[in-house]
Amino acid sequence: MRVLSRRRWVAVLAACSALLLTCAVLGLVTGPSGLAPSDVLDALRGEASDAAASDIVLRIRLPRVVLASLVGAALAVAGVCFQALLRNPLADPYILGVSGGAALAGVSVLSFGAALGLGQSAVPPSAFAGAVATTALLYALAGARTRFSSTHLLLTGVVFNAFASALIIFLASVAGFADGARIFLWLIGSLSGARPELVGWVAAFLVLGLAAVLPLARGLNALALGEESAEQLGVDVERVKRIVLVATSLMVGAAVSVSGLIGFVGLIIPHLLRLVIGPDHRLLLPAAGLGGAAFLVMCDSLARSVLGGRELPVGAITALLGGPLFLLLLRRRALAEAGR
Repeated sequence: MRVLSRRRWVAVLAACSALLLTCAVLGLVTGPSGLAPSDVLDALRGEASDAAASDIVLRIRLPRVVLASLVGAALAVAGVCFQALLRNPLADPYILGVSGGAALAGVSVLSFGAALGLGQSAVPPSAFAGAVATTALLYALAGARTRFSSTHLLLTGVVFNAFASALIIFLASVAGFADGARIFLWLIGSLSGARPELVGWVAAFLVLGLAAVLPLARGLNALALGEESAEQLGVDVERVKRIVLVATSLMVGAAVSVSGLIGFVGLIIPHLLRLVIGPDHRLLLPAAGLGGAAFLVMCDSLARSVLGGRELPVGAITALLGGPLFLLLLRRRALAEAGR
């Protein structure tokens, strides 16, 4: 593990911040409406002469870019934390079933909300409630009052995800054509429903999650050596695992509730950053937040512009980019290990 100096910490985070800023600018100037960069700048300054251009930038593109950055940051930070918690580099924010619970609740509203007088706006709070309920279930089954078992946690999450997936397929099957299409888009992952009020919702849980896990960075470094080694180093392993589970589950729940199931962000970004900056969680956690934000903003920009006036679900873009990239990273890691 490289020595983490203050200079290196600042340099890495400054580079990640510059990348995020670049992606955000591209996200604001790209889109099917064909606005010139000068029009976007005028709209941001409040000096736009065209009211339509101002609405496009301030009410559509800007909230979407901000929401994409928050969701990407939440998923990437959660990926780092879950991989440390389970000591499994293939773990991602969806492996523990939290996303399955959120998706099941969200799909339930999409399927039966109209009959109950619930509109599209009820989907995010319902999905978040599903994530919280799933977290409570995982917490109880994995050992809330005894020693916290990472193995039980993983197995419980896998089983619950399978159960939730079966129920989601059932609900999608009995839904009408229009509801089935909405369910399909939501399960793939999309930011097309970005609204300003959702930005504050995700930002609040991202800040709370970061405030909880960043002070535990040294504990996560020790946990990577094994639970016994971490305890010998003075780390309260059970406390660290419980805080990480709750904090990351809430971040994932908030992200899924507004965007659906966007894959690969929490898997690719931690892997890529470990190769570049190393495994020290004091640097990896904030860098993953910035890197995940930049990655999802870039993917969403592609989703909005690659087909002209037609929009792709951003989850399809992350899968198309993330899948081959992940295989490449695995190949590179295998070659590096073989050369030792």
